[in-house]
Amino acid sequence: MSAKTSAQDTARIRAEETAGAVLGWMAGEPDMLQRFLALSGVTPDQIRSVIADPGFLAGVIDFVMSHEPTLLAFCEATDTRPETVVAAHHHYSGPYIGSGDF
Repeated sequence: MSAKTSAQDTARIRAEETAGAVLGWMAGEPDMLQRFLALSGVTPDQIRSVIADPGFLAGVIDFVMSHEPTLLAFCEATDTRPETVVAAHHHYSGPYIGSGDF
C-alpha cells in the first residue's frame, strides 16, 4: 500500500468519524436534528440505510459548515477542533479556492 493511499484512507476514516460525531451530537439536539432532516430530505427511518453513503456524510458535514454558530456549538459540545470539521469537509467536497490545493 502506498503512502498516498494510506493518507487517503486515514482522511476518509477521520471524515467518517467526524460525520458520525456530528450525527451523534444532533441526536442530542432534537431541534437541530429536525432542521437537518428537513433540509436534507432524509427521514428518521432512512438514516440507518444512508449512514455509510458518502453523499449523506458530506451533507452532514456541509450542514454544520454552513452555519458558524452551529459549527462552534458542535465543536464546543464535543471538544472537537473546528479544523477537524474543515478537514472532513475538504475530504468530501474537495479543494476550494484559496486552499492552496489547486
